Amino acid sequence: MSVTQQQVLDSLAKVMSPRGVGLTNANVLSAISVSDGKVFFSINVDAAEARAWESIRAQAEQAVRAIPGVTNAMVALTAERRAGAAAPPPPAPTSAPHNHSHGHSHGVQPVASHRPPQSPASPMAKQAEIPGISAVIAVASGKGGVGKSTTALNLALGLRDLGLRVGLLDADIYGPSVPRLTGIREKPTLDDNKKMIPIARFGLAIMSIGFLVEEDTAMIWRGPMVMSAITQMLRDVAWGTLDVLVVDMPPGTGDAQLTLAQNVPLKGAVIISTPQDLSLIDARRGLAMFRKVNVPVLGIVENMSYFQCPECGTRSDIFGHGGARHEAERLGVPFLGEIPLHMSIRTASDAGTPVVESEPDGPHAVIYRQIGAKVREQLQGVIAGAAL
Repeated sequence: MSVTQQQVLDSLAKVMSPRGVGLTNANVLSAISVSDGKVFFSINVDAAEARAWESIRAQAEQAVRAIPGVTNAMVALTAERRAGAAAPPPPAPTSAPHNHSHGHSHGVQPVASHRPPQSPASPMAKQAEIPGISAVIAVASGKGGVGKSTTALNLALGLRDLGLRVGLLDADIYGPSVPRLTGIREKPTLDDNKKMIPIARFGLAIMSIGFLVEEDTAMIWRGPMVMSAITQMLRDVAWGTLDVLVVDMPPGTGDAQLTLAQNVPLKGAVIISTPQDLSLIDARRGLAMFRKVNVPVLGIVENMSYFQCPECGTRSDIFGHGGARHEAERLGVPFLGEIPLHMSIRTASDAGTPVVESEPDGPHAVIYRQIGAKVREQLQGVIAGAAL
């Protein structure tokens, strides 16, 4: 059954704003996108009124999902402060802050000892665990083009090969790569609780905004809508029981990274860099951001570390070599490993059959599993029920 924009508007007209008028008359709705049973729009309000509107956002989403033919609805609440207006008070914490020990070290001690307690006034006080998930870790980079998504997927598969139950969340709203890297074309369905069911592939539970929109769709979303989308993909997905959820972050140090850090107590972050100085500068920024929000850095991976000719075996350090290792030593964080620039990694990724899956006995799969083992070692004491 085809869903029309008018059906969505008719449904939203029955949802009352805090002022008692229907949403369609409240001058707060963005353009409404309807495609193949998927509905996306935002509710734009003043930041000072955001708290009063959160329940309205939930009602609007519930109303849209009740329309026959709607398979998924994503409604974002975007709150912007008017010029000259005072900042709204910080929201009340949704869960008690975690009572971790003080101090912040970056050795290989269990990450449970890394995170200091948060003040109730801190944005981090809003953090709440995702039921059923023992550890959420971010794979991040300070800049694009360093092979972060390929590394995140193969790291997840390496952790899977170590006996862990693993999920992968593609949090890059503007440029989701996971659908292409995994070859997934189907759309997620909803369970009885109206939560999205992640796509099962390669023994992983996988979710991406790319599963909900066409590959060539331009996601022209403001920061608050991106933040809302990431929150929904964390909270409104039936992840089940996982030892580790690997989150493939967008490049940079913006809204998406802060949303994740403020939403869930991250057990760590893996920084991806190439050996060249320009990439290392951006990697430092990413590492500094995670330290600032009290997320332990599990280590740095040097991707595209060297090129080895598949014909003659000659090794060439195209981007230099060893820069990430030296940077890790300088900053006092673990160095997790070197991944070469190799044709088989690229071709396997383009074909939607990642190299750890397609060549499990090959040298590159071994490297990713070794990196996974170092990450798993640092999660000791955090992953419930896993054999560490």
